[in-house]
Amino acid sequence: MTDSGDKPTGPESQGDPEATGKKGLNPLQVISSVLAASLGVQSSKNRERDFKQGRAGVFIAAGIIFTLLFIGTVFTVVQLVLKGAGH
Repeated sequence: MTDSGDKPTGPESQGDPEATGKKGLNPLQVISSVLAASLGVQSSKNRERDFKQGRAGVFIAAGIIFTLLFIGTVFTVVQLVLKGAGH
């Protein structure tokens, strides 16, 4: 189904990024969005870009990886501090 324009508007075009003019986000954009969101400083412009161009699975995976790295970093720092304190 098409309008008077040349872009398809029917359900067949919804899953196709090229048909809707959507481009995916590059890895640096995903990482910066996950970091900004985790700190609570994500701009509304970038958040809207993420929802329009990004895929949920990519953000979920990046969020899980970030969380595991964060927990591992905190754990390591605590262990080093405790070791330095003689415990």
